[in-house]
Amino acid sequence: MGWEMWLGVAAVAISAVALTVAMTVWSQQRRRRRLDPPLAVTEVLAEDVGQLIAFVANPSKPAVANLERTVRRVCAEADLPEPLWLETTIEDPGVGQTREALARGADIVVAVGGDGTVRAVAEGMVGTGKPMGLVPLGTGNLLARNLDLPVADPDEALRIVVAGADRVIDVGWARVLEFAQPDGAARDPARTGTAGAGAAGDDTTGDTPGTGEADEAVTGTGTAGAGDALPEQDTETAHIFLVIAGLGFDAAMVADADATLKARVGWVAYFVAGIRHLHGRRLRAQIQLDDTPPVHAKLRTLLVGNCGKLPGGITLLPDAVLDDGILDVAAIDTRGGVVGWAQLFGDVVMQGFGVRNDLPAKIGRIDHARAKRVRVRVEGGEQAQVDGDLLGRAVELEAWVEPGGLVVRTA
Repeated sequence: MGWEMWLGVAAVAISAVALTVAMTVWSQQRRRRRLDPPLAVTEVLAEDVGQLIAFVANPSKPAVANLERTVRRVCAEADLPEPLWLETTIEDPGVGQTREALARGADIVVAVGGDGTVRAVAEGMVGTGKPMGLVPLGTGNLLARNLDLPVADPDEALRIVVAGADRVIDVGWARVLEFAQPDGAARDPARTGTAGAGAAGDDTTGDTPGTGEADEAVTGTGTAGAGDALPEQDTETAHIFLVIAGLGFDAAMVADADATLKARVGWVAYFVAGIRHLHGRRLRAQIQLDDTPPVHAKLRTLLVGNCGKLPGGITLLPDAVLDDGILDVAAIDTRGGVVGWAQLFGDVVMQGFGVRNDLPAKIGRIDHARAKRVRVRVEGGEQAQVDGDLLGRAVELEAWVEPGGLVVRTA
């Protein structure tokens, strides 16, 4: 048999093997198609049309009306689905709108407003695994500053929402365990209930009552003036905070900030309000960190932070990190009147540059600590706040961290 004949036999054999393999693969694919149901139309579309973005907006902000048109244009230019646009109300500062957006299939929910709107949206997003975006339009814009997001450029903030990266961060929770009576005396409420998501109030950082921002009826605890207390105080609801919770001078400063001045000069109004409290009394506090024994201290304010950057380039908690699973605590005290406050302010500015003055004889000082849970009790009660949102006059306050509770969209 010549070599041509052998070549022909080999070609036929190879063709037969190839045909057998092809028939086997085709048969298996056909069987798999019969066994596996086809993809739902919605699943196919979800891959094709991109992510659905929902915006929860505070309509009291002047820029919101124009921003809605920009949002729809940006989403169209990015070939994204028509966005959801939901506005906050007096009754609901954003928690309900966020949950509605998620129920309607939103992949990202964006807080459009001040710190109160951010808190409310964050409460609805905690534990969902879906990212929260920010378009900051408030006075403080605390979380946006700590995430290095633009606080004066809504268009750039929108670009980050559409094309940014996701980051997992911790969240803090605070609960007032005991409120002060109107005359400053403490009362003993039932201390029942567990830590969990409560109804988030909205911030007092330049936001207009009646639209979900700075509305005390929303929080269930309300905003008490100096020396006052509300008749119905909620000792079971936990209030989320993303930046700093505080008891004492800082909360009193927030409570006394003039709304008109805030609208004109922004966060500077808080420093103006703080001047009125420079000669206020020092607090006698009992502080417990985690399971350690309580310690007694005299101080002006106690801060419990998830991160520490404030407006004006001020860093109160230089060691605070958003995703380290722990809270940073600062006990702040001054003596000697204005001189003590001046020294304290100098120390705050310097620690922002990594320089600390730990001399023991200082008349203005910041003592730092770290813990996963903090409990503080003060004689007579003092104003308490979470991210600039007042909780009322608290005798005893508890705060704790929820590690990795929230996903945020960053640059």
